[in-house]
Amino acid sequence: MEKKLQDAELKVMNIIWREGSVSAAKVAAECRDTIGWNLNTTYTLIKRCIEKGALERSEPGFICRPLVSKEEAQMLETNRLINKLFDGSADKLFAALLGHAKLSRQEVDKLKKLIDELE
Repeated sequence: MEKKLQDAELKVMNIIWREGSVSAAKVAAECRDTIGWNLNTTYTLIKRCIEKGALERSEPGFICRPLVSKEEAQMLETNRLINKLFDGSADKLFAALLGHAKLSRQEVDKLKKLIDELE
């Protein structure tokens, strides 16, 4: 993916990630029903996602298919956040998150398991 996806573009991508390959018309219909966007707005956002390398269009039927997974996009955004706000330090990000969070026992156990798997 060449450029950062904006919030509106992520709304479109979330539909496409959920569906896999989906027609632009179906994406537009869902955006109309859930967000209130008109057809042109959704198609403009799809075009931007194509230009950014996040998805591709195929014919017939203007079918949209993601070129980047949701997990890849999340990792890119997480890295941008870490670099932008936490001087490239993931531990500073975690400290900030954990310092402000009220975690349940189950969430703490899940985090410990993730850390153990990294070691």
